[in-house]
Amino acid sequence: MKDLEAARRFFALAPFMVDLGVEPIAIAEGRITTVLTLAQRHLQHTGQVHAGVSTAMADHTMGSAAQTLAPAGTLALSVDLKVSLLRAAKGERLVCEAWVVKAGRTLAFTEAEVHVEHAGRRTLVLKASATMAMVTHVSLAASAVAPAAPTAAAPAQP
Repeated sequence: MKDLEAARRFFALAPFMVDLGVEPIAIAEGRITTVLTLAQRHLQHTGQVHAGVSTAMADHTMGSAAQTLAPAGTLALSVDLKVSLLRAAKGERLVCEAWVVKAGRTLAFTEAEVHVEHAGRRTLVLKASATMAMVTHVSLAASAVAPAAPTAAAPAQP
């Protein structure tokens, strides 16, 4: 994955990222930046962004940063993830910047920061680090989940 169009195609293959609305906006060797325009569905009952949203964004963005350095036929998969939630995220958009700290033949060490944008200001809300395994025994799929087979209706209970 060497250019922004390739990154967009890569993100489009991840149904959860598509569902969340995470999109890459910049890419370089060992680095990637993603954004997420926030909607009501991303929020906790308290009005702040759910930690799972920002964590998933950081995880996938770090994996994508590692993917920029992966040889053809190799995929970066998370094997370790550390997240520090620094403050509640309230705003219009999340911006995640991720980079590779050290890339090896079988592992890549990555870091990320997630900022929330609100009223023209950007505030750091999450720091993360992850170890990515560089594997060759998996393949990309348009959807990792096969459609559910139809099931017979359960009998009514008396």
